[in-house]
Amino acid sequence: MTAAGIVIIGAGQAGYQLAASLREAGYTKRVVLVGEEPELPYQRPPLSKAYLGGTCEAENLTFQQQPFYTRAGIELILGERVSRIDRDAQCVWTIGGRRIDYEQLVFATGARNRAFGAAPRVNGLIDLRTMRDAGALRAALGQARQPVVIGAGFLGLEFAAVAAAQGVPAHVIEAGPAPMSRVVSAQVGEAFRAHHEALGTGFTFNANVHSIHAQDDRVSAVELTDGTHIQADLVVLSIGVVPNVELAQAAGLEADNGIVVNASLATADPNIYALGDCASFPSRFAGGRCRIESVQNAVDQARYLATRLAPKEPAAASPYDAVPWFWSDQGGAKLQIAGLGMRRAEEIVLRGDCGSMQFSVYGFAQGRLISVESVNRAGDHIAARRLIAAGAPVTPAQVADETFNLRLLLETSVSS
Repeated sequence: MTAAGIVIIGAGQAGYQLAASLREAGYTKRVVLVGEEPELPYQRPPLSKAYLGGTCEAENLTFQQQPFYTRAGIELILGERVSRIDRDAQCVWTIGGRRIDYEQLVFATGARNRAFGAAPRVNGLIDLRTMRDAGALRAALGQARQPVVIGAGFLGLEFAAVAAAQGVPAHVIEAGPAPMSRVVSAQVGEAFRAHHEALGTGFTFNANVHSIHAQDDRVSAVELTDGTHIQADLVVLSIGVVPNVELAQAAGLEADNGIVVNASLATADPNIYALGDCASFPSRFAGGRCRIESVQNAVDQARYLATRLAPKEPAAASPYDAVPWFWSDQGGAKLQIAGLGMRRAEEIVLRGDCGSMQFSVYGFAQGRLISVESVNRAGDHIAARRLIAAGAPVTPAQVADETFNLRLLLETSVSS
């Protein structure tokens, strides 16, 4: 292997997958994976579910053990942060003074939790992003009696479901009118509100947090802007994330809700790319530029980019064009989403029974299917991903008719 090759900044899902996929695609030059956390690259989704619930331990979360990286010739630099990029010299510098040369550089820097400005530094106030966060939260949950969650997004609700299963139902405070209201339809939001309430979780909607109170160096209550106090001995912050773009900006690269890349995931510098949670890329499924926080997006983009960078004589690349999809497990209810833009939908069609927590919601815009939310209906989800990718001519009337087999449309699309 030569001295310079591909340097990947960020050892999360996207960074790990790119390094592994480069070797699978036959890339023979140097691959360096730099991560700020000291642990071997690991999965994050189980942190808020299986790990927090005690059914999975930390050693089960790592993608691979050290021998894998040694055999694959992937250099791991862990517990160290890249502090500067010299685009002219094509090298990066770490905070410890290490210089690493590159031919191609890839940002897989992910995102960080959004800070709550009025939060004091006290025990019992925790957010969840890293394995260390999850370990602290699991220990705290074992002692909690009044957990409160700020934010009713996927992660906050996954924690609430775990807390309820352990006999300490949480109270969830949400600025919006319903759970997950920024990303799902009203039907799905209402169904999950009822589902969580049946588990014992309480909600306060359309509410903003004014401050967090502490007593004897431990959280004691959350105060809302209307003066309401909600008692708490554990507070979980789940108010969204911010993409890590500062390093790219300092190197003169454009950022706009993520590091700006083209349809081939390249920045304005032809030797620098970005992917995963930190990348802002154009997508026909979003109707413009978007940034996606999901394992699927990180994995698909990494595999796509590996095929671009691995060949000795790269051909003209087709654009990245995978259908976005997401999932969340919340106390026995599995939500799967295919496509983007339910909020852009002009017509919403329900298939199934919301009350049974086995249904799907289909969103149409300009007569075209753009997004499908499925609750405990995996078959609908799989079909939806294929329908959206193919641009199959499904109609609202066909979706509303439970006797109509939507898979027939896929066969028609392929044959035509």
